[in-house]
Amino acid sequence: MSLAPRAVLVHRTSEYEELLARHGTRGQAEFYLRARGRSVREVEERHLRARRALAEVAGAVPLQWRQARVERADLDRFLFGPEDVVVVVGQDGLVANTAKYLQGQPVVGVDTDPGRNPGVLVRHRAADAGKVMRSAAGDGAAELLTMVEAVADDTQRLVALNEIFLGPAGHQTARYRIGLGDAPGDEAQASSGVLIGTGTGATGWLRSLWLERGSALRLPGPRDAGLAWFVREAWPSPTTGTSRVEGVLAGAERLRVTVESDRMVAFGDGMEGDAVEVGWGQTVWVGRAEAGLRLVG
Repeated sequence: MSLAPRAVLVHRTSEYEELLARHGTRGQAEFYLRARGRSVREVEERHLRARRALAEVAGAVPLQWRQARVERADLDRFLFGPEDVVVVVGQDGLVANTAKYLQGQPVVGVDTDPGRNPGVLVRHRAADAGKVMRSAAGDGAAELLTMVEAVADDTQRLVALNEIFLGPAGHQTARYRIGLGDAPGDEAQASSGVLIGTGTGATGWLRSLWLERGSALRLPGPRDAGLAWFVREAWPSPTTGTSRVEGVLAGAERLRVTVESDRMVAFGDGMEGDAVEVGWGQTVWVGRAEAGLRLVG
């Protein structure tokens, strides 16, 4: 007998809760914000909208299903099951934060603050959550979004939905060699790091680099399988070059980076606390991940 689906509701600590944790009381938080020309009420109202949406989604879970909740900070310790329907209640970035821990489970994104969030990945309203969850557990249509992965030569592996940053932990200058796949002719570089992103991530950090550089590169779209990559602030010197600073990875192509500094890190989707660390002489390959994110709707 197969298990009934489990709805896993993913949420995050609100700005209001973070303010209370920092200042102790609502009054102290209000004083802090008022001194800076802000109102605690607007932050509190967003908190209440998010909590109402979470409660509405929880109430819409079919009665025969099991249910679990996980806060963003606990994602790396939560064990997702193959029968789970993952319901992300929050902002687009929370879907990206969740994606790296999944293995093909369908994801339903529920927008807690329509009109304030872009809603690219959180495409549904709390009122529709029950219907969408049932569809996700059946044969409901899901869009497969490309993900990016970094694999180190010691088998460390990291996946991300938007982008992977590879560079020095403090964003200073690091030295490395960069090339494509196993092809010869890599280039020694010194820069603050390399960013490799998907079509989903091409509206964020990747796009900001593309715009700042005035690049003629065609960024991948949300449904494209390719990846784009940019080197940040490559520094020319007698021993380092700047001829390989951007490109597109198609199909199974991978970017190869060999570390020539004491320490570099790779992290995905802005989560610096969950990083792969590599040292002098190690090589990291970055390319399209074998599995993608199944986003419902």
